Amino acid sequence: MVMPRLNPGLARLPPPLMAAASNAGQRAQQAYAATQIARRVALAREACPQEYESGKPRFIRFLGEAQVLLEPVRRPRRKLAIAPTANPQVVMLLPGFGAHPMRMRYLARQMEAAGHTAKRWGLGFNWGPTQQNFDAVEERLLQLHARHGRKVVLVGWSLGGLYAREIAKRQPHAVAKVVSMGSPFSGSPRANNVWRAYQFITGHSVDAPPVAAELRVKPPVETVALWSANDGVIAPRCAAGRPGERDRAVALRCTHMGFTYDPQVVTTLLAELETTRG
Repeated sequence: MVMPRLNPGLARLPPPLMAAASNAGQRAQQAYAATQIARRVALAREACPQEYESGKPRFIRFLGEAQVLLEPVRRPRRKLAIAPTANPQVVMLLPGFGAHPMRMRYLARQMEAAGHTAKRWGLGFNWGPTQQNFDAVEERLLQLHARHGRKVVLVGWSLGGLYAREIAKRQPHAVAKVVSMGSPFSGSPRANNVWRAYQFITGHSVDAPPVAAELRVKPPVETVALWSANDGVIAPRCAAGRPGERDRAVALRCTHMGFTYDPQVVTTLLAELETTRG
């Protein structure tokens, strides 16, 4: 059976309808371009010179972060020897980007087992900095300081460590020590594997946050940076920092997600709390 040929000329719309369709398409594109989702997509697709991402973990390291899926199996078999502390501290734990405080509950339990007081940051998921949540965390710090009558140790994972450093600059009288874990306070804010996702979710550029901050500047309190060469998310050099940007940098061998449960991290944090004076 021979199919009849269509005449292309017959399929064309009349010029007035073609013009109307074109105008409608242009208006739809303009309306989309003005939406929040379009702006966030543009931020996620932002052009970035290669040197700005220099040092970020290789993709194979990023895949290694999947080890966190085995943690529910490994944890019941893990036996940690937690010695009672002779120097109890009040600790506020600040979660990483996109994480809930429950992600740091395992660390909190180990601290509590040693005799320390572990507290949440007072907010839920960490979806990026805003002036409102920065003020809320600062107020939470002051409340803990007043309630317990002593300075508080701030322990921040990833983005939470940046919060901890900046809040310690605002309220140094209330902070005994800052411990950051895999926090990119040094170097390029794009030397990591998540900056595009961060910009899409938060709606702002990594180097133009809605809160005034000088990430490289060390807080006027003892500041310790935990970092790992096995980090699959953050460039190790950015998390270790340079002399003058922190007091000490401690190298570990955990993944980025492992900062919330790895035995090395637990042991290191307990040792830092034991030497804290405030």
